[in-house]
Amino acid sequence: QVQLVESGGGLVQAGGSLRLSCASSGSISAYVMNWYRQVPGKQRELVAGISQTESTQYATSVKGRFTIFRDNAKNTVYLQMNSLEPEDTAVYYCNQYRAGWGSETYWGQGTQVTVSS
Repeated sequence: QVQLVESGGGLVQAGGSLRLSCASSGSISAYVMNWYRQVPGKQRELVAGISQTESTQYATSVKGRFTIFRDNAKNTVYLQMNSLEPEDTAVYYCNQYRAGWGSETYWGQGTQVTVSS
């Protein structure tokens, strides 16, 4: 069973930056890696994703401020978050996903990001 461990969350002032890391216990090279976030009472939303070929996608609300990147040698995916806004406050979850026959998806335990105004 793959385990994902997120780190890097915390409290930051608006306009600041944080870098989240997600380390997988298994190889990530064959997987899409995603970052989601969730606030109480709302659905979990996709923030950013990076494919096996390193193509990326972002939620409209974070485009131009957040960057997702991966290091397959370290089995780690990162989310660099700049120009943070109070609306970015949420629990951020890492997701490791492979579609198709025998599809697999794994989740981390989440890391809290709080942006103060």
